[in-house]
Amino acid sequence: MGVIQGVRGWTEAPILVVSGRTDAREKVAALDAGADDYVTKPVSIDELLARIRALLRRVALEGASESAAPLTRFGDVTVDLNAKAVFRGGSGRQTRIRLTPTEWKVLEVLVRNAGKLVTRQDLLTEIWGAQHVKDTGYLRLYISQLRKKIEPNPAHPRYLKTEPGMGYRLDIGGTDGASEAPEASR
Repeated sequence: MGVIQGVRGWTEAPILVVSGRTDAREKVAALDAGADDYVTKPVSIDELLARIRALLRRVALEGASESAAPLTRFGDVTVDLNAKAVFRGGSGRQTRIRLTPTEWKVLEVLVRNAGKLVTRQDLLTEIWGAQHVKDTGYLRLYISQLRKKIEPNPAHPRYLKTEPGMGYRLDIGGTDGASEAPEASR
């Protein structure tokens, strides 16, 4: 399982486990660690090739629907997904915002899903694994730290929005309740 987690740390390439172990616990552990599919031996070549084709189709569909560009800007913040870096400032002078690896993972998931609700469970599973879906305190802590680093006013977030009882949303338009009301009355 350590190999799967290690590979997941640097790539989203599909992982197909082919194993002689038939215990359901082994399968669940591999899938929870990040494997996309699990096949027990003996397996026919035709089935193995079909599973590989299915994984590749899924990756192609996800790649086609990938909404996040390598560079995402909101306010004076620029997130560079390729360089795994965050900058603040205009085009003339930018300073790098230092993020911890976990802060980066949280922000990356939100950027890749900009404008969409990302549930707490999805964030927790993506970052810490399925065994931590109830550890919402961790998530609140990291969201708070991110707000301090990227929000103009962390007490009144403009970009990292909380959807009470559901999760979080990155609003790259940066609207807040006060600025929406006058627009609607015009």
